[in-house]
Amino acid sequence: MATEPKTLDDLFLDTLKDIYYAEKQILKVLPKMAKAAKSPELKQAFEKHRDETETHVERLADVFEIIGKAPRGKTCDAILGIIEEGKSIIEEFEGSPALDAGLLASAQAVEHYEISRYGTLKAWAQQLGLANAVKLLDQTLTEELKTDQALSSLGESKVNKQAQAKAA
Repeated sequence: MATEPKTLDDLFLDTLKDIYYAEKQILKVLPKMAKAAKSPELKQAFEKHRDETETHVERLADVFEIIGKAPRGKTCDAILGIIEEGKSIIEEFEGSPALDAGLLASAQAVEHYEISRYGTLKAWAQQLGLANAVKLLDQTLTEELKTDQALSSLGESKVNKQAQAKAA
């Protein structure tokens, strides 16, 4: 018996499950990153993003509701790999002046993954005529972009310089 070809609706749901899982994993790791960070500004950035991530999970649950599905995650190997890299940096650079720069870079890898996923989901929601989902996904995408920019600014203005200055 032939199976029906998969549609954009299927791909949207699959990707929604992926980012839902990813956000839940990010919620678990952000406190560890904040604890490992030496820079008070970086600690604060991680704590702020943890609060935002809780809101992102709630918005994703709302998107699931819009499409009539229960919020469920699907293992996201990409985010697990990015998180594992972050854990390696904590272990390998603990006590090093470069630790915060490594943590910041790991956080930006997470942000870039999220930006990619939310941008794609927003485009697909537009294509599928899910106006309310578009609004929710756009809110989160905007916050992820702001977080990425804040991390870049923190890296350029302080964290990267501290890593280099102390090593010299």
